Amino acid sequence: MHTSRQWIEHFRNNLRYHRINWDLEPSITPKETAAILRSMQAWQLGETSDGHNLLRAVAKYAHRHNDPDYIAAMTLFIKEEQKHGENLGRYLDRIGQPRIKKDWGDTLFRRVRGFNTSMEMWTLAVITVESAAQIYYQALKDATYCVLLKQICRDILIDEACHITFQTERMSIIFEQKSPVGKMLCGQLYRLFFFGTALTVWIGHHRLLKAGGNTYKGYMRKMYFKYIKTLHRITHPKPVPQAAFI
Repeated sequence: MHTSRQWIEHFRNNLRYHRINWDLEPSITPKETAAILRSMQAWQLGETSDGHNLLRAVAKYAHRHNDPDYIAAMTLFIKEEQKHGENLGRYLDRIGQPRIKKDWGDTLFRRVRGFNTSMEMWTLAVITVESAAQIYYQALKDATYCVLLKQICRDILIDEACHITFQTERMSIIFEQKSPVGKMLCGQLYRLFFFGTALTVWIGHHRLLKAGGNTYKGYMRKMYFKYIKTLHRITHPKPVPQAAFI
């Protein structure tokens, strides 16, 4: 388990890495563009949130738990997410395609976020979306031969792995503060939310996911394994073997 101060250092250090060679010319084909463009535009829009509502919940939570470093850590996390959106937008600019201003999926999530003031629900949402994002960016990477786009996806995938750890550690802290009954109820809520969101992502982005080699069954199987590694591991911790006490 890392402290908020350690996460601040991680995010600051990660800003120093430049894994994308922007001197490369995009080499995406018309066929690839047809399969992924609309989805990529919608996903890029979703990555551009200013994080205002999230930071409001973070500040409330941090003050209650005397963890001011958590605000700085989350601010850097949001900055890294915005970098992803800007890199996708820059790529769209390079291939002469517009950055869209509206998408039904983004509108839905933004409206839900606007009503959310719970750190627990925010963390649950981020874990779920970041898990789907790992599958999404791997599919985008596999759906093209464009080296520049592959580098963008690889950079994001490296960041996302740490993002999930960052959020999962926080969710574990939140979950452990619950009563036994609260844990039982929230475990069911987490599962329902996770797979409901996974289905929404498939509906909105199935064409790109398929272009990257995913069937619906295969995609949901990947999401299941991500659920096991994150939320299920929190709600159903493995008992410590007796041998550990010898």
